[in-house]
Amino acid sequence: MNPQPTAPPAPTTDDDALIRTLPHLHKRAQSELLPDVWAYIDSGAGSEITVNDNEDAFRTWRLLPRQLTGVTTVDTTANFLGLRLAAPVLTAPIGCDGLLHPDGQRGIVEAAAECGIAAVVSEASGLALEDVAAAATGPKLMQVHARGNVGEFLAMADRAHAAGYSALCVTIDCPVLGWRERLRRLSVTVDPQHFSGNHPDGRFAAELLGETGSAWTWRTLAEVAARLPLPLVVKGVLSAADATHALECGAQAVIVSNHGGRQLDSAPATLDQLPEVLEVIDGQIQVGIDGGFRTGTDVFKALALGADAVLLGRSVAMGLALAGRAGVAKVVELFLAELRRTMLLAGCARISDINADLLRRRP
Repeated sequence: MNPQPTAPPAPTTDDDALIRTLPHLHKRAQSELLPDVWAYIDSGAGSEITVNDNEDAFRTWRLLPRQLTGVTTVDTTANFLGLRLAAPVLTAPIGCDGLLHPDGQRGIVEAAAECGIAAVVSEASGLALEDVAAAATGPKLMQVHARGNVGEFLAMADRAHAAGYSALCVTIDCPVLGWRERLRRLSVTVDPQHFSGNHPDGRFAAELLGETGSAWTWRTLAEVAARLPLPLVVKGVLSAADATHALECGAQAVIVSNHGGRQLDSAPATLDQLPEVLEVIDGQIQVGIDGGFRTGTDVFKALALGADAVLLGRSVAMGLALAGRAGVAKVVELFLAELRRTMLLAGCARISDINADLLRRRP
């Protein structure tokens, strides 16, 4: 196994970039990507219990459509954090982007803008946030980790503000990288340069890959939040307690997330935890969710359960690895097309029509 995986070459023909369906995307990625790259994208922490639970949680719900509603067209537009989006969908932060494709984060933000949605740009990128912002013609959020020196964190926030990012998305569930059993088994290692676009000295990568956690507490985040030049989004909330803390910190949105099952194995599925978080938030701020989304119908189910927005991670990473910017755009288009079709079939003319009355839990 190559200990320093490299990305596949960029596609040279339209056929190379063709991704027909979302299940086809997964099959193509597994069969065509280098084994190390596929393992990096697809794997999770430990025995991957949480990865599987994230997907299985969607299977516990069935749709109960409303017939003869007279709905002939649908409007998927939505507002999230004051951003007008073509649909309540964002791309999740994807680290090590250069490992996946030379387009990297630039390809992601370009594709997101093309599709009319927002991108959450990862701090753990091979590209500087300013370089990514220069390629973005649509809305973008900057993701940073709740760890390290507070002064350096605030300097990163100032850079994001100056570069035109709309909000700061603070990831709270990654004090250190999770125990990635599959990557260890395959002896896959990642060149720290893929983490170091925003931290050229390599210290950030070394800390994430090291053995020491973060000294940050909720008090630290509250003190930092009071000095931020951008709205605060807290990503990694799974419990009522942490949702309460996020509110107390002045967050303007939270993301229900378990890092796609890549951090703590046996953490609960995000869809299962969404109601608990929503009960605490009680409409005070917006709530997003990621983890386990594989179809546009999954997006519909999360919205029906009360989420304000959905973040797409793994599928976007697969599209990027297969075909760069064009692959990401195709993946997002497929999600949105299936969401629109699901809304038509369920009798929903607009996003606000999607609600829990359209769901039934599987016996």
